[in-house]
Amino acid sequence: MIVILGPTAGGKSDLAMELARRLDGEIVSADSMQVYRGMDIGTAKPTPAERAEIPHHGIDLVDAREEGFTVARWLRAADEAIADIEQRGRTAIVVGGTNLYIRAFLEGLDEAPAADAAFRASLESEESAALHARLAASDPVAAARLHANDRRRIIRALEIAHATGSAASERRTAWADAGVRPRRDDLFTVILDWPVEAINRRINARVRRMFEAGFVAEVARLVAEGGLCAQARAACGYEELVAAIGDGARPPRPKDLEDAAEATKIRSRRLAKQQRTWLKRFRALRPGIALDCEDATSATQLADACMAALALA
Repeated sequence: MIVILGPTAGGKSDLAMELARRLDGEIVSADSMQVYRGMDIGTAKPTPAERAEIPHHGIDLVDAREEGFTVARWLRAADEAIADIEQRGRTAIVVGGTNLYIRAFLEGLDEAPAADAAFRASLESEESAALHARLAASDPVAAARLHANDRRRIIRALEIAHATGSAASERRTAWADAGVRPRRDDLFTVILDWPVEAINRRINARVRRMFEAGFVAEVARLVAEGGLCAQARAACGYEELVAAIGDGARPPRPKDLEDAAEATKIRSRRLAKQQRTWLKRFRALRPGIALDCEDATSATQLADACMAALALA
């Protein structure tokens, strides 16, 4: 099984398509925002033509208005898809994406307690800052990782402690290490390395293409159909455009859209920086290969290098 990792706009999907053609493969997305139906342009979801050529899994799993989609649900869907792919004698190619999804895929998840509606209701009246302070008092490690306004994750951490009697951070101790211990021994990991300047140029170009391809209309339609859940809305570009569009009662001002596009570029570049940091954890995985990329690097060249490395693995 191939696992392709790299920063946003780094060419992971193009490489996955090329390898799928050569290896009789199917692609499994490990992107936490591609799971939402209707969020196509802003998540760089594979096009209808690409999906017709190569089967894709792990996308369009849930309505964008539905709250509470979890990494555990994605992992179950991914594992089921991979088992089916392998049973049919084809090659599964996992493409990520999202750090939490990749770590869950590689190492599995602790059994987490179910949501407790009564406990959550008891917290509704408290400000996010107060909840964060409560978490900091009982679980400073988890609190340090979460922004004070990240209400959903703060409540989840408090809920886990309430249900289990142990801190949420303690349940992910194995993930706090630099090392990664895969639950499978049949993986070949591909990491795409990009210089900062080059990946930033690619991100800026991708955001321009998104807006030219109808990203504003996509978000306006989602707003008109009932909006996005908090988790979906948090995706790069969607949060910025939802704010610019408002309730959709009148067209957004061009200046607001320009500001949203610029904010999307900035936020996407920050995301790429975070991804470069956590990708370091996967470098020790063997067998695998890290490929240096530059502006002129093509998916064909990357696939050639992967095939050569696979032959020696």
